[in-house]
Amino acid sequence: MELLQLEHYGKTLRLEASMAGWQQLYWGDQIVSQITASEFAEGKKSHEFELFQQAALNELPLTPDADQPESVTIKCKLDIELEWQPFLLNYSFYENEELIKEASRNEKDIEQQTPIKVVSEPKKISILGLGSLALKLFKSAKIIKVVLAGASIAAYSWFFSFQFAAALIACLVFHEYGHIRAMKYFGMKTKGIYLIPFVGGLAVSDEKINTRWQDVVISIMGPTFGLIMSLVCLIIYWLTGSEFFAGLATFNALLNLFNLLPILPLDGGHILKSISFSMNSKIGLLACVLGAAAGVFISYALGLALLGFLLLIGSVEIVFEWRARFNSHLLPLDRYGQLFSTTWYLLTVGALIGIIFYFAKSGDQLLSLPLIILGS
Repeated sequence: MELLQLEHYGKTLRLEASMAGWQQLYWGDQIVSQITASEFAEGKKSHEFELFQQAALNELPLTPDADQPESVTIKCKLDIELEWQPFLLNYSFYENEELIKEASRNEKDIEQQTPIKVVSEPKKISILGLGSLALKLFKSAKIIKVVLAGASIAAYSWFFSFQFAAALIACLVFHEYGHIRAMKYFGMKTKGIYLIPFVGGLAVSDEKINTRWQDVVISIMGPTFGLIMSLVCLIIYWLTGSEFFAGLATFNALLNLFNLLPILPLDGGHILKSISFSMNSKIGLLACVLGAAAGVFISYALGLALLGFLLLIGSVEIVFEWRARFNSHLLPLDRYGQLFSTTWYLLTVGALIGIIFYFAKSGDQLLSLPLIILGS
């Protein structure tokens, strides 16, 4: 991931590093210094390199030019002190032992930077992934939004009444609005909301994220807004006794709960991947495995067989990909971020399951359907 960008003689001096310990310093597109991977991923490091200034041409090549004997050697040195969790980078840049710049960078600076070298992570082929890709191809056409919204209403009307389908679509839009609000909080430009029949919705942005914290917040704000909507419907049900709002509360909870499953590209997959990939030790991986095992056990103990099975599949996938965490360009969560994100995730999942159980106890066949689905 890119930790530092510094303008130097018309080119960008760029420092890339990984929690595995390796560091590479670029001047433009050329590597001028590198440190191999080691167990010492933090602490003080020093990068030294030389530039050769040709007085006649006023250029700065990396090697001396034989045709230009009058060249001046410029010795450059970048001293850094790096801490990953919480992230803090102190750096000093010297030119011929003269201090040119001294400053520090934190997670907020990484969030706001635009990477010079955009790293695209390999994406797995899935039905949801292909649907997302197809949607992005048409996202410039506004009429697609209208067509997809109409298709979504028709799809849900197949199972429910038109009024209930329209209300459920409104809940999905509110869910996606949670993603949009989070993107705008981080200063990202958004392209709008697209509804996908039988799947849910998609909040689109062209801008890339730089940190795991951004990934967690953007991903979990959708289900959080969905939970708020279910709670509002629950309160209205208590005040009016309307089964319409009871059904809306429980089916909206079901949709948001499925969205929190640890399977990519669902929100839950992004959240748990960011948490587990930020754990830079085998103890962290063990904690992730034990947490997943506890989730599967609780799911089966409550009779939520489908939820437990999908949780198991998603957790195994994330554990197998854990070794690839060093290849990511995203800044990892610190210890507080990991704990806060895990607590936020578990409380949201627990609240959604609680709503589903609450209405299932009413004895109404339709209101019991979400719990039946989870227990299948």
